[in-house]
Amino acid sequence: HQLQCPGQYSPLEAFYEDKKAVLPPTGTGLVTSCPTWTAASINRCMHPEMKITHPAGCMSQFIQFFGEQIMVLWKFVLLRKRIVIFSPPPIGVVCYRVYCCCCLANVSIPGIGVSVPELRPFFYVNIADISALETELCYVACTTEKIFEDKKELYDVYIDNQNVKSHRSHLQPLLRLNAADKEKYRKLSEQRQMLLYSQEVEQDCTSNEEDLFILFFMEMNNRIFQTLSEVAGSAEPTLTADHVRAMGLDPQGDRSFLLDLLDVYGIDVGLVIDNLCCS
Repeated sequence: HQLQCPGQYSPLEAFYEDKKAVLPPTGTGLVTSCPTWTAASINRCMHPEMKITHPAGCMSQFIQFFGEQIMVLWKFVLLRKRIVIFSPPPIGVVCYRVYCCCCLANVSIPGIGVSVPELRPFFYVNIADISALETELCYVACTTEKIFEDKKELYDVYIDNQNVKSHRSHLQPLLRLNAADKEKYRKLSEQRQMLLYSQEVEQDCTSNEEDLFILFFMEMNNRIFQTLSEVAGSAEPTLTADHVRAMGLDPQGDRSFLLDLLDVYGIDVGLVIDNLCCS
């Protein structure tokens, strides 16, 4: 890169920030802890510099691996749940699933999410990290150690290969795909096919699958929070079935998801769907 663009150091800076570890004050040179990740560093996935730290095609693999289940993961990430991803060694591919999961939660509307905990990615955890995870409010982590499945107090959602499950009863409805979820996945697949066609047939190198993936979910999140903000600021702050459909959600199937979303983000609106009222 430096040969092509001398003096342009932002890709190197991004690479350094993404890969650096924390050295102990003793100066022994031993790495004793993982990097500290913040919401700001996750949002850098929107910047071209971050592409040098993640393999080409990781988004494609993520979509193909989880299929429609991506919509289930999206809801849990947006609700800031604690997610553990298990896979036997090698851990490399699973690490990138953490990155992809975190990209599901981007919102570009100012002020949204400032009151919720930061979503923290941990690209690898083991039993030595259990005490640290006990203090985390929300995260996505990957591990090769099966013992984490028994540590139910550490997580809300456990992913074993393509099996997404939760031991928390109030999250059970979110594990089921509804018609709106399938429609959103159909649109995502359609956009991917159009992109692949333009790349192969029209030799279009200006867009890529990672940008498409991130922007697809960001626009979906923006639409939801924009609608919620408008309803909350209206004279009659009540969500109707039409509002829910306009957000791309299922009035019945996404009811528990919406109630959790309103609670997590502190949005004060009522929810009226088919004469079932909650606030």
